[in-house]
Formats: sequence, C-alpha cells, structure tokens
Amino acid sequence: MARHLLHRFLLTLPALWLVLTLVFLLIHIVPGDPVEQMLGEGAAPGQVAELRHSLGLDRPLPVQYGRYLWEVAHGDLGQSFKFQAPVRRVIFERYPATMQLAFLALLVCAAIAIPAGLISAHRRGHVTDRAVSVFTLFGLAVPNFALGPLLITFFSIQLGWLPVSGRGGPLNYILPAATLGAALAAILTRMVRGAMLEELSSDYVRTARAKGLSTSAVLVRHALRNALIPIITILGLQFGTLLAGTIVTETIFSWPGIGRLTVQAISSRDYPLLQGCILVIALSYVLVNLLTDVLYSFIDPRVRLS
Repeated sequence: MARHLLHRFLLTLPALWLVLTLVFLLIHIVPGDPVEQMLGEGAAPGQVAELRHSLGLDRPLPVQYGRYLWEVAHGDLGQSFKFQAPVRRVIFERYPATMQLAFLALLVCAAIAIPAGLISAHRRGHVTDRAVSVFTLFGLAVPNFALGPLLITFFSIQLGWLPVSGRGGPLNYILPAATLGAALAAILTRMVRGAMLEELSSDYVRTARAKGLSTSAVLVRHALRNALIPIITILGLQFGTLLAGTIVTETIFSWPGIGRLTVQAISSRDYPLLQGCILVIALSYVLVNLLTDVLYSFIDPRVRLS
C-alpha cells in the first residue's frame, strides 16, 4: 500500500508544478506593483529601486521563476512582503483555522446529505423525494457569497443568536460551516440518492427484505455500505472544493484562515505569500485524495491497493 501511495503522490508532482507555474505567471501578468503597495505612490524613485532590488523583483522573470522553484524544492516558500515574515510560518499560523472550518463543513455536508439521500431513495416518487429535490435545487442555485450574508442577516442581526464574524467560541463556527456545507450537501444528496437507488434494485437487497430484515437494516447495513465507494469519492473531491470555497466564506465571516490570507495576498500583491497559499491548498487536496484511496480498502474489502 505504501508503495502504491508513493507512486500516486509522485504522479501528482507534475500537476503541482503546473499549478505553481500558472500562479507564478498570472500574478506577474496582473497589473499592480507590490513595491508601490508597500511604499505608497509618493515614494522616491531611489527608495523604489532599492526595495525592488532587495526583493529580487528587478531580475528577469525566468530568473525569478528558477529561483522560486529552487527554493520550493528545498522547503523555502520565501519571505512575505506584507508581513515581513517567512511565508511558511505565516501560512501555518492560519492553516489550522481553515482545516477546522473545512472539516466541520464536511461534517455538516455529510450529516445533511446522507440521511436526505437515503430517505429520498427509499421514498422515491413520493412527496418526501420531491421535497429533497427542491432542497437540492435551492442549494445548487444559491452560491456561498449570497448564502453567507443571508445567514448573517437572519441569525445574527435579526435574531441575535450567533456571532457575525471572527473565530472565537464554538458559536462562531456554525454560520461559516453551514455556508460552506449547504451547497455541497445538495450535490452529495443527489449522489447518495443515485447510488442508493442502484443498490436498492440489486438482488441481495431483495433477498434481505425476503428474510424479514427491517427497513433500517436493509438501507444502512446493506445498501448504504455498498454505496459508500462513490460517496467517499465525492466527499474527497468536495474537500478540495471546500478549501477553495473558504476564500469567499472566510472573507465574508472575517475568518483568520488561508482563504482570507489569500485575498490579502492578492490585494497587497504579495507574490511569495500568494504562491505559498495556493501551493498549500493544492497539496492538501492531493493528500486528501490519497487518503480517500486508503479508505476504499477499509470500506470495501474487494478493493485492494497494489
């Protein structure tokens, strides 16, 4: 298994290199000068030239690119222009906040989608199935940047039940996690419903019912267990979507994570910090997919990693 996972990880290195290259080129093409952002428009030309030289921004672009790849290969993500600190330290101070929010959102997604998909498949064609379909359409139609302010307006401003923003106590996690998890729950609900409908039409399910097993036993112990492979696949892919979605959600809720840090890096033209944030998000996505492969073999004994 370890050999298989190592092989899979090595295959992802070209994808990570491509991400790094595209981000590097795009941030240098986008208009804006980080030196002017740091010194202001009224800075003397000598100060601008000196700072540009100290940051290495006066070098040709291929030289900057080669130097950056060399430093990344040695575990050095550079120095943040904005925070004047190593990028690695700045990112990993914010990384736990993003991971906590992403895992909670994934739990919210699974807690909504799996029961809703089970019920929808069991009550196919009934009012309950149509109600779940309406929920999924609503979840797919409302993006994070619209759902977040709506939840803030209702639960924080109108009712006063939950904090508006920040990362403090447990109540601060509810609205951001719900905002991230709701839209993904709509997608996963449809996936669970489709996988369950396929399993419920199988011969082994009819045999289990003929033996007199309860509906819950047939649905959970038999059908759901065999439908978990596609569900786990979608959850693994959605985790990567969650990490990308935190960029918007963390900005709305002033959440001190990598998503908000990425926005700050873009606004301040902090090249090393932005490249580091994108690299960490991409690497996290790769590792989650490797973990998903490992879970396959535990969920379904017929799956073997070799």
